[in-house]
Amino acid sequence: MRAWSVEGAFGLEHLHLVERPDPTPGPYEVVVRVTATSLNYRDLLMVRGFYNPKQPLPLIPVSDGVGVVTAVGPGVTRVAVGDRVAAIFAQKWLSYPATRARLLSTLGGPLDGMLAEQVCLHEDGLVHVPAHLSDAEAATLPCAALTAWTAMVEEGRVTAGSTVLILGTGGVSIFALQFAKMLGARAIVTSSSDAKLERAVALGADHTVNYRQTPEWWRAVRAFTDGEGVDQVIEVGGAGTFDQSVRSVKIGGLVSMIGVLAGGVDQVNLVRVLMQNIRVQGIIVGCRDAFEAMNRAVAHHGLRPVIDGTYPFERAPEALAALGRGEHFGKIVIEGARPASPRP
Repeated sequence: MRAWSVEGAFGLEHLHLVERPDPTPGPYEVVVRVTATSLNYRDLLMVRGFYNPKQPLPLIPVSDGVGVVTAVGPGVTRVAVGDRVAAIFAQKWLSYPATRARLLSTLGGPLDGMLAEQVCLHEDGLVHVPAHLSDAEAATLPCAALTAWTAMVEEGRVTAGSTVLILGTGGVSIFALQFAKMLGARAIVTSSSDAKLERAVALGADHTVNYRQTPEWWRAVRAFTDGEGVDQVIEVGGAGTFDQSVRSVKIGGLVSMIGVLAGGVDQVNLVRVLMQNIRVQGIIVGCRDAFEAMNRAVAHHGLRPVIDGTYPFERAPEALAALGRGEHFGKIVIEGARPASPRP
């Protein structure tokens, strides 16, 4: 089989298409023919060596993928040949709570990921995907969708009438917008692009802020909420946006730390966090139980993920480069390799 692998050194220039042996399932293992993968910023950081400079190489990157079960080993009961499944991000994190051992079982680093024609995984690390979704749509669920779901439902307890501030229009942010509307919440979305904000409004955003035109965007957020602030912030910027997020949230509100796109290290004023009883919580995707609960909700509401662009398997490095430019709205997907034609 073919797989994309980071070979010898980090960097997109060291991401090569290589041949690997076809996998054979052992006890409780499942072989999946990968039909689509989707990209997260973590994947690019991993390839570049910024996420974990000590990551052993070679490494097959990309954590999110969906496919069809082609073979099962002895003892497998969760899935059957022909089932359409997605891999969970942390293969050993099946239920709460998170533990160090469970969080060390993540695909795309330290474990080989999904950017291959076939993968072999333990049956516990797979879930069935909603039937109404295409393979490309289903491939967007494992990290981006589940991160938004965990932040808003499992931890944030967002309900009808809540107000959520969503930073940006990348994969997690767009899922957060869709979930907010599904839950009956109000959504405020920020972006540097008016065109992207128009698309966010089409998806149900109640208010938008162009943060280039309004550098102190927290003031606009406060104005939208009659001075009270929002119930929750989906914080994907990190240190560069954290202070304004704290200014945007109400007394006793929640800032869900999801990304560090605007930097990971900076001076942080903790006085406001303390004096306004603000909760700050890191969110790292979620467990299998939460994934299955989210899938039931996605199926019930007929939610369809937003895909910005799709690349063929052979152009995976181009897809990662596009992710790095940050111009996407929603998710970037890589199609699975087409099955080889049978020899005459």
